[in-house]
Amino acid sequence: MQLRILFFLLFSAVLAGCTAEADSSAAATPPSAQPIDVAQVLYARYSPEYTFTTRLESPQQIELRPRVSGVIESVEFTEGSVVKKGDLLFRIDPRPFAAEVRRLEAELSRTKAALQQAQSEAKRARRLQGRDAMSEEQAESRIFLASQRRAEVASVEAALEAARLNLEFTEVRAPIAGQTSNAFITAGNNVQAGQSVLTSLVATDRLYAYFDVDERTWNEAFDAVDASGRTQARLQLAGNDAQSYQGEIDFIDNRIDPLTGTLRVRAAFTADSRSLRPGAFARISLAASDARPRVLVPDRAVGTDLKSRFVLVVNADNVLEYRRVELGDRAGELRVIESGLTPQDRIAVNGPARVGPGMPVTPRDVVIDQQGLTLLEQELAAEPSA
Repeated sequence: MQLRILFFLLFSAVLAGCTAEADSSAAATPPSAQPIDVAQVLYARYSPEYTFTTRLESPQQIELRPRVSGVIESVEFTEGSVVKKGDLLFRIDPRPFAAEVRRLEAELSRTKAALQQAQSEAKRARRLQGRDAMSEEQAESRIFLASQRRAEVASVEAALEAARLNLEFTEVRAPIAGQTSNAFITAGNNVQAGQSVLTSLVATDRLYAYFDVDERTWNEAFDAVDASGRTQARLQLAGNDAQSYQGEIDFIDNRIDPLTGTLRVRAAFTADSRSLRPGAFARISLAASDARPRVLVPDRAVGTDLKSRFVLVVNADNVLEYRRVELGDRAGELRVIESGLTPQDRIAVNGPARVGPGMPVTPRDVVIDQQGLTLLEQELAAEPSA
């Protein structure tokens, strides 16, 4: 029995020694390096974007009204269609106006005949007066009558011209190229000249977006902007953030509104897409005129602790270092770093999701998407810090 106890104690001692030796060997083995995506920060000229809300407007908006009164005979366009300047839209019953033209044409023939007779009599009166065969008073009466008949002809000619215009106005044509609304008044209804609205017409080849910029923002970010058309503007429609439309600033008001402290600005867009419609809600984005060199990193590379924001930097020994940073604007998937990083730094692209400061890593080199930025590699040596 004692022999069995002694054997058991000896076996336990040997087992404990083996376990301690294994633990010591494990402690002496350094931890394996974690493979992570590593990239050099972007260093580029960056202009922060400002966004303003507005509604699109057409440069030409017309409520189409008739120039003559009458009864609508026919509607000659497809409602909601795009028409060209001069296209026939409505036809007003032309018969009363055609009858007036014929009456005045007959009246013009009568007055011309009367004028011809008066001129002949005036000519005869001058010959008779020259032979003392007619009194001066009678001769002057015939001459004045010829002048009167000449005035009557001119009056009828003017009335005939107006009647022909009225007959022409029975065909209501598009004064501009654009898109029509529906017909507000249909065939068989009576319309009043200059009062009845037949339809509305808006020019759609070019659209305006007016927006107000507060005085402080304008002076800080857009002081160098002018209305020459060189400043680009980007438009996004409500509910369609995936697509943007490019335009340009073509108007800046001549004064700041003293009541609101804002400046009226207009961006113009070519309506290449049917999605751009007058009255549509839109967001206008403008880049500030002063582009400065900035360090940018993916927004997902930024971590947060209890006190501040930080980025994990990969040092020369491929060990992660904690680097406190101050954040600037967000530019898409990128984040501007105001301070804390240099243009030469390499960072953990995916942030502190599975790694932390002090950990050795195996870098997998990747490239950060530039998103249209112009890199400033030639200035890296001259700009040692952000």
